[in-house]
Amino acid sequence: MGMNFGDVLTIVLPLLVLVGLLWALTAAFKPRDTGVSDAERYQRELAARSAAHQAAQVQEALALRARIEATTKPSQNTASQSEQAQQRRIPIQAQTGPSQAARPGEQPAVLPNGQLNPQLAFELQNLVRSGKKIEAIKVLRQATHTDLLTAKNYVDRL
Repeated sequence: MGMNFGDVLTIVLPLLVLVGLLWALTAAFKPRDTGVSDAERYQRELAARSAAHQAAQVQEALALRARIEATTKPSQNTASQSEQAQQRRIPIQAQTGPSQAARPGEQPAVLPNGQLNPQLAFELQNLVRSGKKIEAIKVLRQATHTDLLTAKNYVDRL
């Protein structure tokens, strides 16, 4: 007896369904690639470096502010405060070498250790806190003879 088309279908169709089911099960339980792409790894490293850099800058700014506040002790007397403010408005020559000395009775804008004069730093902080950044930049440039970008960066960090 020969096999007809119906007999072949009865054998082949369940066999095909069984093969499809086995393929689906192996694909479902196959472990996925959980690795990170190079682009994603680069973005994560960049974000970590950026966060570390920002944290270092914040620490540096806080340390500088603490040093300035520790050396700056404004007088409680309003009369002496106004006198100090008038003295600070007088242009102070930057001390860049031993040949340039400050006027008698005045401190230079930049002290020998490279730090800013505490009185000038205090005046700059007051200007920035009162919303007068441009005036603070002008005062800093006039006192230290620095370029605009350096003065702006310094005032932005206050």
